[in-house]
Amino acid sequence: MSDESGKGTVKLRWLGHAAFEIESSGGTKILIDPFIKDNPVTPEPLKKLDRYKNADKPSVICVSHSHGDHSADAKEIAKLSGAPVIGMIEWVSALGLSSEQSKGGNIGGEIRVGDVSVHLVPATHSTDGGSPIGFVIEFADGRTLYHTGDTWIMSDMALIEEVHHPDIVLTCAGGGPYTQSPTVAALAMNKFFNPSVIVPMHYATFPVIATEAEVRTAFARDSRAVIMKPGETKTV
Repeated sequence: MSDESGKGTVKLRWLGHAAFEIESSGGTKILIDPFIKDNPVTPEPLKKLDRYKNADKPSVICVSHSHGDHSADAKEIAKLSGAPVIGMIEWVSALGLSSEQSKGGNIGGEIRVGDVSVHLVPATHSTDGGSPIGFVIEFADGRTLYHTGDTWIMSDMALIEEVHHPDIVLTCAGGGPYTQSPTVAALAMNKFFNPSVIVPMHYATFPVIATEAEVRTAFARDSRAVIMKPGETKTV
């Protein structure tokens, strides 16, 4: 399915924090950073992981790093759905999944799933296994979506732009003691990228991180910014 411009449609559902469900025009469903069941801002109906057995069954689960607010439900959903897990090879290998479901890779790697390619790109953060990463999802119409993971602004973003030209960016903007602030997230978008859609994430989940009001203020002058509510779906 495509729009009048000939571009395929991409569906985004934000589950809160860094967790997203993404569906390509060809029906490939990508679940990223599934912190769902104990996520305080995920709507209650979406916290029921059994839904991943059927209607919301993912084609693949992508995990940017091992911290629980990104990886908590990955293994359980993998077992419920049979979907493979993509992430840094050290962490994926430690999950104890079958070889068919273990899709560990490394920075610069590419893994094909359905009608999309998943590219692993650098991130500046910490982790308990492997290295932290971001993901660039390449769609059949040539557009790309960049999920930054928990990275701080970094010079490698210039290379991510040069190589992948992200058209949609899901950017960490949580601030507090753990990640970049909304103001720095907005700076990164203006300094390194030229997307048509920017979706801030990783905020308003816990008291120590940025509020929605702070995110709205930081991106107030950027017409590309789409401020979503947990559970909301957008088609881009």
